[in-house]
Amino acid sequence: MYAQVIVDVAHTNVAKPFSYTVPQGLRLQAGMRVSVPLGPRQVGGYVVALQDAPPDGLPPEKLKPISRVLDSVPSLLPQLMELAREMAQASHCPLCETLRLMLPPGMRDGRTPEKKELYASLAPGVEVGQAAARMRRSPKRVSLLRLLEGGAPHRVSDLAKLVKNPRDALRALQSEGLVQLSQQPSPPAQPAPAVLTQPPPLTADQREALETMRPSLQAGQGAFLLNGVTGSGKTEVYLAMVNEALAMGRGAIILVPEIALTPQMVRWFRERFGPQTAVLHSRLTDSQRVDEWRRIRLGAARVVVGARSAVFAPVERLGLIVIDEEHESTYLSDRHPRYDARRVAASRAAREGATLVLSSATPSILSFAMARRGDYTLVEMPRRVLGHPMPHVTVVDMRRELEQGNRSLFSRALTQALSDCLARGDQAMLFLNRRGYNTFVSCRSCGYVVRCEQCDLTMTLHRERPDDPGVLRCHMCGLTQPPPKRCPECQSAYIRYFGSGTQRVEEEVRRLFPDVPTVRMDNDTTRSRDAHAKLLDRFGRGEARVLIGTQMIAKGLDFPRVTLVGVVAADMTLNLPDYRAPERTFQLITQVAGRAGRAERPGEVIVQTYKPDSPCIQAAARQDYRAFFEQEFRRRRAGLYPPFTSLARLLVESPSEAGAQAMAERLYDTVQTYLLSHPPQKRRTLMVRLDAAPVKRIRGQFRYQVLLKVFQHPDAEPLLALLSELGGVSDGATRVCCEVNPVTLM
Repeated sequence: MYAQVIVDVAHTNVAKPFSYTVPQGLRLQAGMRVSVPLGPRQVGGYVVALQDAPPDGLPPEKLKPISRVLDSVPSLLPQLMELAREMAQASHCPLCETLRLMLPPGMRDGRTPEKKELYASLAPGVEVGQAAARMRRSPKRVSLLRLLEGGAPHRVSDLAKLVKNPRDALRALQSEGLVQLSQQPSPPAQPAPAVLTQPPPLTADQREALETMRPSLQAGQGAFLLNGVTGSGKTEVYLAMVNEALAMGRGAIILVPEIALTPQMVRWFRERFGPQTAVLHSRLTDSQRVDEWRRIRLGAARVVVGARSAVFAPVERLGLIVIDEEHESTYLSDRHPRYDARRVAASRAAREGATLVLSSATPSILSFAMARRGDYTLVEMPRRVLGHPMPHVTVVDMRRELEQGNRSLFSRALTQALSDCLARGDQAMLFLNRRGYNTFVSCRSCGYVVRCEQCDLTMTLHRERPDDPGVLRCHMCGLTQPPPKRCPECQSAYIRYFGSGTQRVEEEVRRLFPDVPTVRMDNDTTRSRDAHAKLLDRFGRGEARVLIGTQMIAKGLDFPRVTLVGVVAADMTLNLPDYRAPERTFQLITQVAGRAGRAERPGEVIVQTYKPDSPCIQAAARQDYRAFFEQEFRRRRAGLYPPFTSLARLLVESPSEAGAQAMAERLYDTVQTYLLSHPPQKRRTLMVRLDAAPVKRIRGQFRYQVLLKVFQHPDAEPLLALLSELGGVSDGATRVCCEVNPVTLM
């Protein structure tokens, strides 16, 4: 037997299958991880094929044997290996890099080897009665033989609960040939038991949505866009569809965009489906992720809830993939190899005969346009459950507040609404999509702004108290340094702090309402394990009255006592240099406003802005997605932005600015030469531009880009294929990636 192995070394020189012999007696299947010799060293690898004859007529003595097998069952399902091949071709990267995505990190790097336990079983042909009669003076051995009667292996740790200190007795029985001891994979840890709940009666909108999608679920096909207003009960539709999939003997994957949403979603699913629910996300320990992954792989868990990487969960007989809050940019991985979990989910659903549901109260413009075109079936839920009204939204012009002498973070309307809300005993949420205390530090004398040494970004001041000098932190790479007392450029003492973050908002709430407990949720307060769940649980129990946070609190959360939401600075995303800035602003305001008034008490939302007449802010205040879509669709058509064109860029990253620029110039020349020799594709190309990326340096890597705008037309497909191929180019430490309609152009 011969094995084709992809070695786990990301280098073009070894980016092909290598052949090894399979030693006699070694149990091996395609999809298993192995350790193999590669030159003078041992490396990990993935068995991608087995065959009876040597490849290409090679003499067997020229092939090295596999050293050992690392799995008891194949880690990689055949359908996931096919998915990895497709992703590797699209990304022009070695197959091992996409195969790694299919496994939890602890398994990929060997930090978390497969756990094994000692098992005991009767030796073949042993007659327990006769053996027990010969050892009447050894009651412990007799008891163990009786427990092992029946033939099934028993964990020694389980036997120890019934017989005190059984190991010596078992070894004695083994020496007599009566018992066999062996190391076997231990079962994965089980989650804490949950109290199961019964599903509530579905509303008319929920029933209609379920009935629309049920035939496709039963047929194992179909892609849907579920557009329901905030509070319409979309999650209950997911639960009903998962229940249908399980009844058919199939599994389900539910993707959420933020780890902050996972605790609530996991609780809802575990209360409905018990231990069949598994969770996968990056805040679990390596051991926890491997345990959950193994529960899924062994079929003990058939419902997976998780963030982006859960799209690779080893669910067999997959019947349903749900992408909650499908508009979120967090579904795009910005690390190599880059992938969009939504596209991966669509490919996997089509390959495995599963139904795909993309869901959002504020679908992306591209997704809604695809639904109107017929690529997705549009399912709408226009009303909140139980007839609860949408919250009342007030837009406050902060220019008028400033003119009237109010220099506080909070408008008078928000301060009064917050006071009234707390007096009623209700809860409030305050949203500001910027963490820290002050957002940048500048010299008033010469204009110098403190920037990160590794990134082309300003550093943010973080401090917990007004008397704390604080620390400057880069939000991209995490670099920290003390704030300067004098300007590094001109030595002036006129150092000032500008802008506000969530820490500043928290300080203002404490100043106005000193006796009101608060919770702050941002990347600073949620670094520790289980921090998201603990903070949300504290707020959910009412121990905190005000929840302050960034975009991680803007969606998906459901707290019935929240009747007030304050959007402290609605313009923050509107001013970004990106054609999607209005879309993101509308989505954030609409989503966070939807946290208010989700139960019996009506909700109120205060939106503070310096651009109250902005069409996207006005549409968000009305919670009118259709109106926003139509106006944004017209704007993009006039400006020839997606979906009317494709924006593609070749992004070059290198530790050397000269290296990045030189590679970008070569790519630019290649594209221009190609267009000159292909006139039809040149006519379809509206723009080809070479420049530095808007954020020129990130984590010490200089970034240049070749940006193209291309009409949507079959003539343009060969050009996009060329760009994809160029995206696999690398030159030492200089790397290129191709992005089509990237989530961010920064």
